[in-house]
Amino acid sequence: MTSEALRALAARVLRLEAEAILALVPKLDEGFARAVRLLHATAGRVIVTGMGKSGLIGRKIAATLASTGTPAYFLHPAEGVHGDLGMVGRGDVVLALSNSGETDEVLAILPPLKRLGVPIVLMTGNPGSTLARQCEVVLDVSVAEEACPMNLAPTSSTTAALAYGDALAMALLEMRGLRPEDYAALHPRGTLGWRAFVRVADIMHTGATIPRVTEDALLKDAIEEMTRTRSRSVAAGEVGHACGMTTVVDGQGRLAGVFTDGDLRRLHLVGGASADLRAGEAANRDPKTVRADDLAAKALEMMEAFAITSLVVTDELGRPAGIVHMHDILRARIV
Repeated sequence: MTSEALRALAARVLRLEAEAILALVPKLDEGFARAVRLLHATAGRVIVTGMGKSGLIGRKIAATLASTGTPAYFLHPAEGVHGDLGMVGRGDVVLALSNSGETDEVLAILPPLKRLGVPIVLMTGNPGSTLARQCEVVLDVSVAEEACPMNLAPTSSTTAALAYGDALAMALLEMRGLRPEDYAALHPRGTLGWRAFVRVADIMHTGATIPRVTEDALLKDAIEEMTRTRSRSVAAGEVGHACGMTTVVDGQGRLAGVFTDGDLRRLHLVGGASADLRAGEAANRDPKTVRADDLAAKALEMMEAFAITSLVVTDELGRPAGIVHMHDILRARIV
C-alpha cells in the first residue's frame, strides 16, 4: 500500500471511531442517570465484567472507577463460574459489557448474581438481547459500523464503550465531590498525585528574601531593594530565585503593587524616570497574587495565563507572605 493509502485508512478508522462516540450523545437518556445513581448508591463495590475485547474495556473502566473514588474491580466471567463469584457480595452492583448481549459466559453468571440480589447494569450494542431482558438498567452503546474494513473486528464498538465508561466514571466523580487532594491520595507515587499535593507554601520564599519597599520609597530605592534581595537569595543558597521584582506595600504593610525589571525597562523606553519618582507611582497596582494554601499547580496556571514568572503570596490581611517563582515550580517537578 502507498503512504497515501495507509494514511487514508488510518483517517477512516479515526473518523468512524470519533463518529461512534458522538453518536452516543443522543442516547444519554434517563437510563444513564439511573445507572449513575445505582452505582453511586451501592454500599459495596462495582463489579465490572465482560468477555474478550469487552472484558479488556471492562478492566480499564474498573481501573478508572477505582482511581476516581468508586471502589471497583474486574471479574472475568469464565473464572466467575469456576469460583470467582465468591468475590461478589450482597450490596455490590455489577456493570456488565457485552456488545452482542448474548455472551455465553456472562449469561452463565447471571443466575447466581440474581440469587444474591445484585443489580446489573448492562452496556450493550443490542438493547433487545437476552442479557438486556434480565438487567435492571440497559445502556445502549451500539454503533453504526465497526472501523474494521470487514466490519468485523471490535473497533468502533470498543471505543464507544470505553468512552461511555469514562462518562459514567466522571459523573460518579462529580457526585462524590472528589477533590484534587482526594485524587492525589489515590495516586501517591504518580506525577498527578504529586501535583495535587504540593502547595504554594511548600515552595515559596519567605522572610528576608521577599523584596519589599513602601509606596513613598524613591524608585532608586526599589531598584536597590531588588538588587539586595538577589544577593540575599544567593547567600542563602537559593540560586535561581532572583525574581526581578519587588513588592510595594502601604503604611499597614499590605500589598499595594509590584515593580519589576520589565516596568523599569518600559520607563526607560518612554524617556526614563524622574529623580523623585516614587515606587507607588511606578508600580503595577493590580498584581497577580496567590495564597499559601493554594496548589502550586494553580500558581503555574496563573503564570502561564498571564505570561509572568513570579507571583506574590499574600496572607489573609493582604500582606506579602512570600514569593513563588517559575524556577520553584520547575524544581518541585510540578510541570
